[in-house]
Amino acid sequence: MALELLRGLILSTLRGAPQRGLRTIRHLRVFRSMREELRAVGQSAESLEDLQYSEPARALGVAASDLRATVHEWMHERPLKHLEALHCPELRPFLCAAGAEGMRLGVFSDYSPGAKLEALGIRDLVGLELAATDPGINAFKPHAAGFIRACTEWGVAPGEVLFVGDREELDGVGARAAGMGVCILNPGGTSVLQALSDGRPDWVLPDLRSLGRHLGW
Repeated sequence: MALELLRGLILSTLRGAPQRGLRTIRHLRVFRSMREELRAVGQSAESLEDLQYSEPARALGVAASDLRATVHEWMHERPLKHLEALHCPELRPFLCAAGAEGMRLGVFSDYSPGAKLEALGIRDLVGLELAATDPGINAFKPHAAGFIRACTEWGVAPGEVLFVGDREELDGVGARAAGMGVCILNPGGTSVLQALSDGRPDWVLPDLRSLGRHLGW
């Protein structure tokens, strides 16, 4: 996506409007930075779906609708075509194996996950899709609200769920706060297999193949 942004900057320059490309890059940078700051808000009284655009738009001096359109194009639509080539090859086999073991599968993301799951070719395997900006959650990771919402949707206790993520400071902290087991994937890293005080898994593993093996599949 960095290359696409650079290409867009070059094209806008060749067309005599270099500020357009620079403006896109600046708007995306400010959006991402201020969105990260909203993690500290916790479960906001205002709609995070709107707040994530209105706050940076105010700082940039642009309409929230214009910033939303830019973000949607560059962070939601354009990356989709790259996902199939970049995802790990064991992803679908792992999810199929999980389904065969009777596991219920869900995704909780700070962004709406549907289109990305579709692009990865795994949406048919995922029964629950949750985003931090959903009205019933309205809190970015590492707040526990989204993790707990998954348990409510499934009608299970948090201790019956294993959350698999790749960011300890968001996925690990949030899942533990909700009472879930945790597995952080750290490609190329060393496996760490330990348990929390109540016996919940608290693992760091290099890949999904290792996770399947430790789950006994």
